[in-house]
Formats: sequence, C-alpha cells, structure tokens
Amino acid sequence: MSLHEDAARVLREWSAPDDGQERLRLVYGDHLAAYPDGMWKACQDGHITASALVIDPSQGRVLLTLHRKLKMWLQMGGHCEPGDATLAEAALREATEESGIEGLTLLPAGPVRLDRHLTPCAWHLDVQYAALAPRDAVAAISEESLDLRWFGYDEVAGVADESVRRLLTRTRALV
Repeated sequence: MSLHEDAARVLREWSAPDDGQERLRLVYGDHLAAYPDGMWKACQDGHITASALVIDPSQGRVLLTLHRKLKMWLQMGGHCEPGDATLAEAALREATEESGIEGLTLLPAGPVRLDRHLTPCAWHLDVQYAALAPRDAVAAISEESLDLRWFGYDEVAGVADESVRRLLTRTRALV
C-alpha cells in the first residue's frame, strides 16, 4: 500500500469528533482523490502533512518547538517523505526527529484531529496525532527549531496558537 493509499484509508476510517472536523476530513479525502501527488511538498495546491503533539501526562506537560521559519510554538511535524510507509509513521518520525526523544509512542486511536493552514510553501492539510513521551524523556533541539521547551498544560494557551490549543484539548480528552 502506498503512503497516498494509507492516508486515504486513515481519513476514510477516522471518526471525526465534530462537524467541523468531519468537513475537513471530507476536504482531505477530496484532495487525495484529485491529486495523485497530494502527499508531497511538490503539490502546489496543498499537501497532506503529519504532526504529533508530544505529551508527558505523568507531569502534565507538552513539548513544543519554536519553529525556525514560522517563529511560532508548534507541535512537531511536517512534510511526508518517500520513506514513510504510513501517515502514522510520518508523524512519529517527525516527532522523534524534532524532539530528539527516542521511544515515543502514538496514541493508538489514530489521528487526534485535523488542521488546514496556509504556510509559505502551500496549504498544509495536517493530520495531527499525539505521541506519549517515555518517563523522564530528555528532549534535544533539532536544526528545524529555534528552541524546544516543555510547557505545563495550563501554559500552552499563553504561547501557542488556536490550532495547538485545540490539539492539546482533544489530546487530553483521549488520554
């Protein structure tokens, strides 16, 4: 199964938590049906991306990256790569690379939510997962970040945008 086929399957099978997320799920599915290259950065009409919010429920905190290009505190994530076999694998790879934490595990229920946003390269149709950090995880900053920092759940609203806040709220409801 190709990454494109896996993404289409994941989106087909995902149970959206509300009407807005269901509308996005359908938009993403239509995008994949219309664009055979819809998984890749080269697709200028937008592309599917994969991200993961790294959380440490035992300490009530999340790890955010200060994105080098966007200068915003965000979850880990980005473009899919040819070596990614599944959308979940792409999200986990991105989270591991950008956090420096080995042993992350995705929440088993699949994606947490969807978020469509305009970036300098194109529209990102982001499929957002949540990754559990192992106990006493030590993060290491990557080249894609200006900073990397743990924030308590209650601190996120003061540093992150609405997309990250919604992702955290949904993730906490699932943990």
